[in-house]
Amino acid sequence: MGTRERRERSNESDRLLNSLFTGVTGVALAAVGGYGRGELSPGSDLDILFLHNGRNDEKELSDLVNKVLYPLWDKSFKVDHAVRTRTETRDAAADDLKVALGLLDIRLIIGDADLVAAVQHDAIDDWRSRSRFRLTELRKSLSERHERAGELAYLLEPDLKEARGGLRDITALRAVALSGAVTVSLEHISSAESTLMNVREALHIVTNRDKDRLLFQEQDKVAELLNYKDADALMSAVAQAARSVDYLLESTWHRLDHRDKDGLGRFLRKPRTTQVSPGITIAHQEVSISENFDLASDPVIGIRAAATAAQAGLPISPGTLQRLMISYQNGLGNLPNPWPRAARENLITLIGAGYPMVRIWEGLDQEEILFDWLPEWRAVRSLPQRNVLHRHTVDRHMVETAVFAAALTRNVHRPDLLLFAALFHDLGKGTQEDHSERGERLIEPLARRIGFSESDITTLKILVKHHLLLSATATRRDLDDPATIASVVAVIPDLQTLELLHALSIADGQATGNAAWSSWKESLLNDLVVRVTSALTDNTVAMQPEFTDEQRAFARTGTLRVHIEERSPDFAIEIIAPDKPGLLSIVAGVLNLSRFDVRSARTQTVENSAIMKWIVTPNQYAPTVDSSTIHKMISDALTDASDLTEKIEKRIADYSSLPSIPVPSPIVETFLDAATEATIIEVRSHDRPALLFGIGDTITKCQIDIRSAIVTTLGAEAIDTLYVTEIGGGPLTAQRAQEVAERLSAALA
Repeated sequence: MGTRERRERSNESDRLLNSLFTGVTGVALAAVGGYGRGELSPGSDLDILFLHNGRNDEKELSDLVNKVLYPLWDKSFKVDHAVRTRTETRDAAADDLKVALGLLDIRLIIGDADLVAAVQHDAIDDWRSRSRFRLTELRKSLSERHERAGELAYLLEPDLKEARGGLRDITALRAVALSGAVTVSLEHISSAESTLMNVREALHIVTNRDKDRLLFQEQDKVAELLNYKDADALMSAVAQAARSVDYLLESTWHRLDHRDKDGLGRFLRKPRTTQVSPGITIAHQEVSISENFDLASDPVIGIRAAATAAQAGLPISPGTLQRLMISYQNGLGNLPNPWPRAARENLITLIGAGYPMVRIWEGLDQEEILFDWLPEWRAVRSLPQRNVLHRHTVDRHMVETAVFAAALTRNVHRPDLLLFAALFHDLGKGTQEDHSERGERLIEPLARRIGFSESDITTLKILVKHHLLLSATATRRDLDDPATIASVVAVIPDLQTLELLHALSIADGQATGNAAWSSWKESLLNDLVVRVTSALTDNTVAMQPEFTDEQRAFARTGTLRVHIEERSPDFAIEIIAPDKPGLLSIVAGVLNLSRFDVRSARTQTVENSAIMKWIVTPNQYAPTVDSSTIHKMISDALTDASDLTEKIEKRIADYSSLPSIPVPSPIVETFLDAATEATIIEVRSHDRPALLFGIGDTITKCQIDIRSAIVTTLGAEAIDTLYVTEIGGGPLTAQRAQEVAERLSAALA
């Protein structure tokens, strides 16, 4: 499959239409849009236009149209057609942007060639004469479509046509080029277009349908058909193609925005130029390296230009990027090893610019300048992360982390280390090896080449290796357990490293997205940092009590209490109940039947009662539920849980009948020495209705107690940490823990 096959498919359609069209004077049959360009995929529509001179008999014209269309429909062709005169066509294009764009690719199939040529002339002439209005309209249309469809490069299941960086954007770029308003280097995206067209064609073949959204379950088959190593390689190629298209589109809009801002100066090719530092100027709202500057004389000039552009919020001019690329390819002006201090400082300046850095980094990436400075970056370029928590590819996620880290530089004593670690914290991804350990190995030679000191390199290695430590501990471990704090202190040597790791954890979470970051998670992280700070300074700080005296006093009564507090869009539910086997699963089941999605939960046994704190979000089907309703449901289930169990099982059965994507199997791990007087069982699973109910029910059947639990839901993934003991108290033996883990794995399979 490829361009030749799509062209031949178009030619076959032409031949069929030629056989159906009988000569009627003053009528022509033309192809428009993708068919006009000769780009038919197996499931593509035939976009055709019947043009007539307005002097034909109405019945004769109608008979001709039907003679063409009915055989096509009989052969299951999908046809998008219109019947118009030249004037009607011109009016339709004036009123409808989609029609206007389609006509830019009009092509004669058969009939009156002069009529088609006239319509083509009208279409192009009108497009150019009204380009200021039309391009504004086009840009608005693209923006609305991007908002609906998202970014092709970063979606798990992207729409190859509609998403940002997709095939419709390539059509838009052709239209901008045809307007003559600005030069568009379409040759820069010819490879990207071929990639996206080939993937779309393969998708049509694999699904035997006309579809543009590349679903998760189809990616392996499409990859195999196109001879990619695997689905990751396919999605990486798709991401890179989309980024190339998007980069050209953004660059084109930028030049359109600023084409008139230099007025007569631009017309005379003598633009107003401001020199901002030796060899670096700003003109046309772009940062450039002066044309007479010898790039070989200053290896730092390229990265200095990038830092200047980022700090100014302007792009680097295309001419400068081209000069740098050619210079590096010829071995001129390359950075030495180690980098000069000025190069390292400018890199940190670039990273620390916040969001303006993103566009600069993308330009350096697209022109492959980045790989001369940082060859390690190539391994993670457009590397997909096929899970619902991450919204970006690995490289873009690290850039986004640096953006968020830039806002936290006032919180640390070494902002340079924070920014550098943020930009490279996931450098170890892309293999089966633990990415944190591999990243620790990779960061050492990189940091040494950049020019960091040995002590700084040691700190950077800790930050990269343990960038998940604080977040994982805060959300999965009991912070009141001394063993938890001790495990963190064993890794972090001093307060400076702690503050860096704290800021990196926040930036990483924010960059990952809402599915993995919340004010609740940040509060847990902050609590952990306070406790670790106390331990590192060997200064006992009064901890915030987990439960108030009033809660403890009520718990001693051995009665049930439910309190619901709205924290839009969530609800905080406090439940104090007599402790008994199965309590966790009962409460989880009641909340599930009440149509609450559990975001987090913490439960702990106090004397003979359990105090539970749940953060829940009502789903779209949730009725208005008050404390008394929840109270009654729990009370009834504590007496007899059979009705609750029956309803939960029905809900699970209903859910199982719904379509779903393949997900990894649940993982159950046990930690025998990570807690005091308890065994930790951690369950990681794709979230689903009544998951926690099933976990709690299985634990109860194993005849062990849940002393406390920490429940976290991140997007579609759940991480449930249970502190369990034997019925009479004390941790589980290794054999007993293994038995429980196996029963949980079987129950969740």
